[in-house]
Amino acid sequence: MTDAIPTNEGSGLARSAGALAGLKVIDLTRVLGGPYCTMILSDHGAEVIKIEPPQGDEVREWGPPFGPEESGKAASYFIGVNRNKRSLALDLGKPQGREVLLRLLEDADVLIENFKPGAMEKWGLGYEAVLSKRFPQLVHCRVSGFGATGPRGGLPGYDAIVQAMVGLMSINGTPDSGPVRMATPVVDLATGLYSAIGILMALQERARSGQGQYVDMTLHDCGMALLHPHAANFLLNGKRPKPTGNPHPNISPYSAFRTQTCQIFVACGNDPAFRKLCAFLGLESLPDDPRFRTNGDRVTNRDALTAILEERLSTEDGHSLCDRLLAAGLPAGPVLNVDEALAEPHTAHREMVTELGSFRALGTPIKLSRTPGGTRAAPPAFNQHGDAVLAQHGFTEEEIAALKAEGVLVEKRR
Repeated sequence: MTDAIPTNEGSGLARSAGALAGLKVIDLTRVLGGPYCTMILSDHGAEVIKIEPPQGDEVREWGPPFGPEESGKAASYFIGVNRNKRSLALDLGKPQGREVLLRLLEDADVLIENFKPGAMEKWGLGYEAVLSKRFPQLVHCRVSGFGATGPRGGLPGYDAIVQAMVGLMSINGTPDSGPVRMATPVVDLATGLYSAIGILMALQERARSGQGQYVDMTLHDCGMALLHPHAANFLLNGKRPKPTGNPHPNISPYSAFRTQTCQIFVACGNDPAFRKLCAFLGLESLPDDPRFRTNGDRVTNRDALTAILEERLSTEDGHSLCDRLLAAGLPAGPVLNVDEALAEPHTAHREMVTELGSFRALGTPIKLSRTPGGTRAAPPAFNQHGDAVLAQHGFTEEEIAALKAEGVLVEKRR
């Protein structure tokens, strides 16, 4: 097992056993949504055993860039969401592989997988028929595209496809660009977050009832859950939401504005904030203009207000101005590139870039006072911990050797 608390120097490292210490998670997921979920759990102390198929998690190949030799030269896509886990490679297509899995589940709290709906049932590992009876306290989380039932039940789901299908692309972009895919895989990431929440809810309920349950998570549902306020607007007024670019559909000024040096984002969520902004900028008469008296007026006359504000801001250094606005209690920030945001002093202060040896990634955003989580171990190479995990679960050296000879425990990616 990996050390609960790393002794190496670095940043964003775990400084306690974690709030989830003692929780054991068997992770059969690949790509992003499931692995992101289990990284959240592992950051906070859960023991996560990542069981990879013979070909490995395919995102090990989603590069360049690729990591160092100790990570198995995995791509950044893998490295970014698989720290703190141990890797075991099993061929679950073979009966012996499924028997190994069942032995690992004997003292597990959580099983999470993202096979196509029906795959576990085909292998004789379905929750209702088998797992719930053999392991009544087990929480089984399945991540799928659309679920097992319904018009699209059982169909595969991918982040960009779901972005398109649930309406997220239709509200992203500008009137000129038309629908645009969100550059971050927001549906996959949200599904990972919602899955972690669902698992923790099920565990909380288990503490009262003593019973596990099935957690049915889909990219479709999690993508739709991100549609606020656009779905709420439509359900109230019946008008189809359209892409507006940077401006908020319900608030003004709440958008990006040009300055002499950079774009800045200004967010005035109410009339007092607007009056305070105008006073700060020396535009004291603006709130009395009939076009801008209320938020509704400002949304209706957004273009006119934008022109006035950008003319006023055209001579300002955006970075300095944002510092002064924030100090005055006015929400504003420069529009930074990713490299600039990662290099920000506040990013370092919040330990949002974590480092352990040659490993570098985004840190955990969940900051707990008594049981802080963080990085415990770098992402594993393929099957890095196969022998150790099996030995921990009572497999003898002879059994492990036989599993290797039969191709059940896979030592090199196929």
